[in-house]
Amino acid sequence: MAQNSSSNVVPALPQGAGYGICIGFGVLFGVTMYATTRILAKFMNEVQGSEMFMTAKRSINTGLIASAVVSSWTVAATLLTSTTWTYSYGASGAYYCESTTTYYMRSLAYQASHYDIDGAGACVQILLFSVAAIELKRKAPGAHTFLEATQVRYGVAGHWIQIFYSTLYQIFNCVNLLVGGSAVFTALTGMDVIAGCFLLPLGVVIYTLTGGIKATFLADYTHTIIIYFIVLAALFTAYSRSDLIGSPDKMYDLLRQAAQSAPVAGNAQGEYLTMQSLDGIMLGIVIFATGWAAAVDVQLFQKAIAADPAKTMGGYLLGGLCWFAIPFCLATTFGLVARALQSSPSFPTYPNPMSTAEINAGLALPYAAQALMGKGGAVAVLLMVFMAVTSAFSSDLVCVASVMTYDVYRGYINPKATGGMLLKLSHFVVIGFTIICSCIATGLSQTAVGVNFIVTSIGIICAPAVFPIACTILWRKQNTVAVVGAPILGTATGIACWLGSTYHWYGELSVDNLGSTRPLLVGNVVALLCPILYSPALTYAFGPQNFDWSQFKEKIHVVDDSDVQGMTKEQLAQQREEDVLSPENNARMKHARRVATWMSIAVALCFIIVFPMPMYGTRYVFSRRFFRFWVVWTFAWAWVACLIILFLPIWQGRRSLALLSRKLLRVKAEDDGSQPESEVGVEEVIVPDSASIEKKA
Repeated sequence: MAQNSSSNVVPALPQGAGYGICIGFGVLFGVTMYATTRILAKFMNEVQGSEMFMTAKRSINTGLIASAVVSSWTVAATLLTSTTWTYSYGASGAYYCESTTTYYMRSLAYQASHYDIDGAGACVQILLFSVAAIELKRKAPGAHTFLEATQVRYGVAGHWIQIFYSTLYQIFNCVNLLVGGSAVFTALTGMDVIAGCFLLPLGVVIYTLTGGIKATFLADYTHTIIIYFIVLAALFTAYSRSDLIGSPDKMYDLLRQAAQSAPVAGNAQGEYLTMQSLDGIMLGIVIFATGWAAAVDVQLFQKAIAADPAKTMGGYLLGGLCWFAIPFCLATTFGLVARALQSSPSFPTYPNPMSTAEINAGLALPYAAQALMGKGGAVAVLLMVFMAVTSAFSSDLVCVASVMTYDVYRGYINPKATGGMLLKLSHFVVIGFTIICSCIATGLSQTAVGVNFIVTSIGIICAPAVFPIACTILWRKQNTVAVVGAPILGTATGIACWLGSTYHWYGELSVDNLGSTRPLLVGNVVALLCPILYSPALTYAFGPQNFDWSQFKEKIHVVDDSDVQGMTKEQLAQQREEDVLSPENNARMKHARRVATWMSIAVALCFIIVFPMPMYGTRYVFSRRFFRFWVVWTFAWAWVACLIILFLPIWQGRRSLALLSRKLLRVKAEDDGSQPESEVGVEEVIVPDSASIEKKA
């Protein structure tokens, strides 16, 4: 594959472009979200109390949930790693690595149909996140974080072990965002990598401080739409307009030629256009295993908590389907472009191949964009990476603030803390956590550790907590010893197997050897599966708990925001209603869970078995006609996902948008001296709070 040659690549853009995007777009989004928050507060009575800041009053609809899910999973590694693996292994890299991740993210419902949840069994091979999220909303409707349920159930020890694993994953994730994002900015503009680590989160801090999780949802929507537009532009350029490629047939010819000059070991006939790839499928398993670690990050629960109860499952399922379009389409475009054009004078490293360091840094994406689209491609990649980094970073910021305020400060330091106090503390946490992550990212940017290494090794450390966390809300028998001991033992076992297998196969421990496929496969799979044995063993060895689910509703309640300036009696009364889940919503959530079960099984079978395995087993190499179908399928998925994410939130929020527009127009008319709407025959709609509007919408 790639040689260890070094190439002195001249940045496509000046440093000012990098600093301009980091600072300019950061401030632009920050100011825009600040203005949006102020407008909603003035005209829609959205007072930024602690409940609004952390949970958006549990009123977010399916469309915004889906866009937020897409945004949260579209991290730097999603963009860079998927392209890198496609460059290295061909079409199988795009499919296996993304379909297995999507299977995890989307096949979310197997457990719930078998557990209601009186403890029929705890050892289910697939732990599916959104089912746990729905059960949290059903059993603890007043929760602000998942970890509040942990504290009620397991006390101090269980609570702190889950805080540790969740926060550790969030640090890994945020640092990975900054390391990958700053590397791309440095490669394309020459901007100092340390500056990137500190400037990328600048705008995120501004709009997170002013708008809380609602601003995060709105920013997620904006960021995701921009990414989809760039993906579609890249597809059209590569397969219809480019002078270097311009059609699926030309791409097909270039990839067949590339296989002759640089065949892929382990692929059928050394080709890039085949699903028969041993390393590709092994990487798919690694990503499948390490992807489970995302369930440790309680910010995913945070979005479920913010959702309208009946819309949770739909938002997550739709978000998973739409998310697949981004890494798959990017990889099918830029990953294959990088391989096809590497021998072209337009490629930045020409006449040298990409070096191992460049591949590990995920630079196949920016180099391919530069070769295909020139400086415009470099700008597009910068914008895309900026959007991915900032939107995902914002989600973790809100979650960390929630955990530190509700679980730590309110849980142990000041149980009677009011909403105003918690809101102020959350602002300090947002700033402090950002500084910590920027400092760690700065240190890692000076080492050989890149985004590929981080994203494939994170599961070894964090995934052992997945099963105990899921059982917190799904299995009443798990005890405190199991919830504490299983993750620790699983992490120790996974690391030991990872290091041991690396030394066995390579004779020494180094970043390159530890990041090899076989040791990562062993470490991730062992770390993920061991707790499935450890947790039941410790539970029955020390006695099952037999937890009473009703304790969640008795001990977890919404916060009193009466000391927050601007709160009305109607708003406070509405917040108190969130403590109770209506029978109608409860029934709708159970129905959604059953539907998702069958959808998940069907999607899993199609993505993992029905489509790829026959081609793998027959060692099929794509024909010209099949590759045309592959490209058309890529276009179709990108278009459908883009249209859903673009229009569904607007349609579902149309009544709120119409009401806001009428209020803004009335104010403008009054400022111009014209007669107000209410005096010219237009009936004014008076609604106490925007949350109820969104629920009706």
